[in-house]
Amino acid sequence: MDKPTVGIPLGDIAGIGPEIVVKALKDKNIYRSLTPVVIGARDAVRQALEICELDSRINVIDENLGGMVSDCSTINLIDTGDIDMSGIKMGQVQEQCGRAAFDYIKRTVKLAMDGRIDAVATTPINKESLKMAGVDYIGHTEILAGLTDTKDPLTMFEVQNLRIFFLSRHVSLRQACDLVTKERVLDYIERCTTALRLLGINEGTMAVAGLNPHSGEHGLFGNEETYSVVPAVKEAALRGYSVEGPIGADSVFYLANIGRYNSVLSLYHDQGHIAAKTLDFEKTIAVTIGLPFLRTSVDHGTAFDIAGTGKASAVSMVEALLVAGKYARSYKNNIS
Repeated sequence: MDKPTVGIPLGDIAGIGPEIVVKALKDKNIYRSLTPVVIGARDAVRQALEICELDSRINVIDENLGGMVSDCSTINLIDTGDIDMSGIKMGQVQEQCGRAAFDYIKRTVKLAMDGRIDAVATTPINKESLKMAGVDYIGHTEILAGLTDTKDPLTMFEVQNLRIFFLSRHVSLRQACDLVTKERVLDYIERCTTALRLLGINEGTMAVAGLNPHSGEHGLFGNEETYSVVPAVKEAALRGYSVEGPIGADSVFYLANIGRYNSVLSLYHDQGHIAAKTLDFEKTIAVTIGLPFLRTSVDHGTAFDIAGTGKASAVSMVEALLVAGKYARSYKNNIS
């Protein structure tokens, strides 16, 4: 079977995106499972190679992807040709960088929607740069959902053997607790199970984390488990879903990582983030599921404080590409 092609929009070029891309594409392991293609400005890639003191050859191709090479000495690039790097100030919020980053994403989405690439692995963008450029989205997930007319895509974290879904994301902790309802938990059990199947994961049991200490101890430390989580899990089981819970949050992530569960539904943002990033910060990868194509992403920002120094680690970018290659074919076959 041919290797999947993974598109990499270059991100905010005043940040570390170009540097981690050129570093990551020197890793031989990537080319065993996928063929990467970068979408962005040639001058930004050339500058990143100079900063990182790398000698990769830039292979400029068109959007038909003819002439691609799959080895660590060459970077396949769709050159957008839209930036004069002499006017870019590394490590600073700039309108033109936000505009360019949005353009790279749009072009990558079009390639994916046209079936020319099989998955997307995104690099960091800056919310302030996007806002300065008049882009009416707050982040990657919202941009991708808007450009593909996708309602409420799911975010899954993967690190080592652990997969984590999130019942809520960017809301206050008070709001997150209010969102733990039977109806929402049941809906997410069903949606997350469907998401796993899109990735080709059909075996195993999902765990729902507890919200309160010791999952509330039957109401001693809170009633959310009693009134919301337990009824949702019971209803899901009656509908044929393989799910258990609530499982205490102090143990459920460990149990999933050693293979007891195929995934965990975290009940709020930081509960799952802390578990994943403590296990391995750099290799925690965000996977967006529900779009017409698979998207993976590094789980860090533009790191303006070290942009242009060559110090940025590419570990997370390598991992994002490997996860994209791992799931791209199953996702593409199952989503169609």
